[in-house]
Amino acid sequence: PATLPSPAETLAALRTTFGERRLIANTLVTLRRVCLGFGLSGLVGVPLGVLAACFPAVRSFIAPLTIFGRNIPVAALIPLTFFFFGIGEFQKMMFLFIASVAFVVSDTTAAVLEVPQRYVDTALTLGASRLQIILKVLVPLAAPAIFNSLRLLFGIAFGYVMLAEVVKLGGGTGGLGDLINVSQRRGEREPILIVLVVIPLIAYAIDR
Repeated sequence: PATLPSPAETLAALRTTFGERRLIANTLVTLRRVCLGFGLSGLVGVPLGVLAACFPAVRSFIAPLTIFGRNIPVAALIPLTFFFFGIGEFQKMMFLFIASVAFVVSDTTAAVLEVPQRYVDTALTLGASRLQIILKVLVPLAAPAIFNSLRLLFGIAFGYVMLAEVVKLGGGTGGLGDLINVSQRRGEREPILIVLVVIPLIAYAIDR
C-alpha cells in the first residue's frame, strides 16, 4: 500500500485527474504533437524510401544514415534538439521526426524491394516507363506493407513523445508526459497509473 495505490484509490483520483489535472486537454496536446512529428516523418520518409528502393545509388547514400538513425539512443537526441530547436513546440515536433524518420525510410525501402519482380517485368513488357513502374506498380503493391509499418511506428512515436515532454515552455498544457512528471515530483501515484492506462487505450483505438 505504501508503494502502489489500490484500484479504489486510483478510481477516486479520476475526478481530480480529469478536472484539475486536465487529462483530456493534455491528451489532445500530446496527440497533436505526435501527429505533427510523425506525420512529417511520413511525408519525408516514404518518398525517400521509395527512391532508395528504386535507385541503388540513392539506397547506398541513405543506408548509412538510416542505420545510424535506427540505432542512436533516442534519449540522447533530447539535449541536441534543445540546442538546435529551442524548447517550444517546434523542438518536440522535430524530436519525433528525427527519432522516427529513419525507421519509416528503412521499412518503406524494404516494402518496395519485396514487390515480386514479375510485376515489374510485366509492366516493362507492356511498354511502361520507369516513372510509370514506380507510381503504378511498385508504390501501389507496396502500399499495404508501408501502411502497416506506419501504423506500428505511430505507436512507437507515441511512446517517444513522453521524452519530448520532459520540458514545458511557460504555464500552458504540457501533455501527458508533463502530467506524469508533475505527478512524480508531487509524489502522486494515482494520476501516473491513470495516464499509463489511458495511453494504451488511445493507441489501441487509433490502431484499430
